[in-house]
Amino acid sequence: RTAMKQKTSVTCSRRKNRKAHFTAPSHIRRKLMSAPLSKDLRTKYAVRSVPIRRDDEVMIVRGHYHDREGKVTQVYRKKFRIHIERVTRDKANGQTVPIPIHPSKVVITKLKLDKDRKALLDRKNRTVNKAGKD
Repeated sequence: RTAMKQKTSVTCSRRKNRKAHFTAPSHIRRKLMSAPLSKDLRTKYAVRSVPIRRDDEVMIVRGHYHDREGKVTQVYRKKFRIHIERVTRDKANGQTVPIPIHPSKVVITKLKLDKDRKALLDRKNRTVNKAGKD
């Protein structure tokens, strides 16, 4: 027999996990829409990824628009996508529309810091926590 799973309250069913993902409420989608930090930010804060927000500066690392940089203009939680400054296309009628990009396909190069964001980074930073406990 296989060993019992770690937590009996957590499902490992693909169907239930997909349902939970696609019907997730906004406050949970915020966490699901996290983006990794760039190498220098990762060393500075000792944090790997943070939930993305409106005025962060990002660089696209995958897909047709990779190596493009810009500021996040909108976090579209309903569609699990973000809109980035200057990543747009022109429609046939001349209107410009933003191209939606998934947050896992970008790296954050500059954080918009406020007191809540600083608190989140301090909380996530494991090296500080370990030093504090000794």
